[in-house]
Amino acid sequence: MVEKDIKQKKEEVKPPVASKGAVGWIRANLFNNWFNSILTIITLYALWKTAPPFFRWAVVDSLWFSTGEACRGAEGACWSVIPANIRFIIFGFFPYESQWRPLLAMILLVVLLFYSRDRKHWKKSLAYAWVAGLVIMGLLMKGGLLGLAPVESTQWGGLPLTLLLSVFGLTAAYPLGVVLALGRQSQMPAVKSLCIIYIEMIRGVPLITLLFMSSIVFPLFLPEGVTVNVILRAQVAIIMFTAAYIAEVVRGGLQGMSKGQFEAAESMGLNYYQTMRLVILPQALKIVIPPTVSQLISALKDTSLVVIIALYDLLKTTQSTLSDPTWMAYSSEAYIFVALIYFFCCYFMSSYSRRLEKELDTGL
Repeated sequence: MVEKDIKQKKEEVKPPVASKGAVGWIRANLFNNWFNSILTIITLYALWKTAPPFFRWAVVDSLWFSTGEACRGAEGACWSVIPANIRFIIFGFFPYESQWRPLLAMILLVVLLFYSRDRKHWKKSLAYAWVAGLVIMGLLMKGGLLGLAPVESTQWGGLPLTLLLSVFGLTAAYPLGVVLALGRQSQMPAVKSLCIIYIEMIRGVPLITLLFMSSIVFPLFLPEGVTVNVILRAQVAIIMFTAAYIAEVVRGGLQGMSKGQFEAAESMGLNYYQTMRLVILPQALKIVIPPTVSQLISALKDTSLVVIIALYDLLKTTQSTLSDPTWMAYSSEAYIFVALIYFFCCYFMSSYSRRLEKELDTGL
């Protein structure tokens, strides 16, 4: 009898069906007032009008492994432009018989990135793994040793070049941005002035300007017969540009630190270097994770601008593919494919930042 009474009381205190589960979520989030109800109905109507035709175009009536001529009579998407040109889109002008080398280099890079996601792996062995991985990736791309045929950097292109410019550019720009932020907060007038001038000058011009200067203007100042690789020049321009924006984000975190943190570190006898490394920077960098990642994601997408200085990154190889009259009419399919690659990379960075925020959250 006691158990029966308990069950009966539980049934009595249960919320109504309309306030829990899917029905409750819909009522609370989509139809909780007249304005949201109207927006929900308009959105559902727009989806009803656009989603089925898009699905029919992208999936039902689409062609995946056909020729360009066969696509001309199709009513749906011609995804055949991707498999027919996938090797050039991904690897650019890298020698056809050696394209396994950049593929292996990309796989190694992705493995290292995924392995580094776990903070438990942040040990000296991980640093050694990255050094060894970078040497192996450089050897695979450049060649010239261990029986690998040498490949000039002018033949690098496609996705490997995009990953090279983005991963190494962001990796180098972040610590440089931190140093610039510390310099701008410095008490030494010369250091502070130099950092302010650098940050404001770089932030005052678009990335396209820096790329043009690195590609066209910078070589004019070099001695005759001296050249610097165009990829290296573009990489430096991206690092300089991104570091200036990261510096301002980090400076915001430094300004958010209370004076008591500095006084506590000083009372413990810590010098400036120890105070910043052990007390201030760990807290400041933690609170600016969201804007920092947003800036890094923007920098990742900005690497596509190297197309204007004739570097055959992923976007440039796709544009070159579409210059073929056979596939010229299917730019939508090609650019959707490129957009999905960029989306995957940006989503990886965004999801990792959210995970890092949860791990570092102290509840304060």
